[in-house]
Amino acid sequence: MTSARRAESDLHPATRGFGLAADLYERGRPDYPAPAIAWLAERLGLQPGRTVVDLAAGTGKLTRLLVPSGAEVIAVEPIAEMRALIRGARAIEGTAERMPLTDASVDAVTVGQAFHWFRDEEALAEIHRVLRPSGGLGLIWNTRDMTDAVQAAVSEIIDPLSGDVPRRHKRDWREVVDASGLFTPTELATFPHEQLLDEDGLVDRFLSISFVAAAPPDVRADVEARLRALGRDHGAPVRLPYVTEVYVAFS
Repeated sequence: MTSARRAESDLHPATRGFGLAADLYERGRPDYPAPAIAWLAERLGLQPGRTVVDLAAGTGKLTRLLVPSGAEVIAVEPIAEMRALIRGARAIEGTAERMPLTDASVDAVTVGQAFHWFRDEEALAEIHRVLRPSGGLGLIWNTRDMTDAVQAAVSEIIDPLSGDVPRRHKRDWREVVDASGLFTPTELATFPHEQLLDEDGLVDRFLSISFVAAAPPDVRADVEARLRALGRDHGAPVRLPYVTEVYVAFS
């Protein structure tokens, strides 16, 4: 089996939506707040002479924010269309369950907006394998603030399409990491964040979601029309608030 086919076999079927919507993902997804990145980099000890793997790097949204730390950044991403958009770091094909890295070869592993897609027991064992002793694991998510009227309205539009797709809010990630027995007790820090979007940006943001991107064309068209109506009703810019969650543990 080729490496590409092995990578595909490790992925949830719904992730094909990311390949279909890589450009939308790059344009529409939020970045991460500077205080969250600073805290993550400090806790993981990112600096010149250290190596960090940004796992499931997507289009490099987190990758590019780690580069200024001075650490060597290696982006690992299985989906070719997303990997092709990564800039500023070496990008290689691989999955959370199967990284093309040697044992105890990196100082830290980060995962942005993606750990809920992994087969967690296998992924945590693989992450532990590539980490040096006392190496750090950092998980980060921009979580949508569902107390906000616009975010709640968007969920009414997209949630009926989600089916059994893995989503961040379905698990307690501290419990998941701690249950592995491979890491120190997980720390959690949270940071406020927001995204200001025009109507097109609002469409890009939510059509980039895997299960929306993979939906039939007529369904995507209906979602787009409803998002545009929502954007017009609220006027530009549309403010989307988030809480950025950052989890850190050590091997």
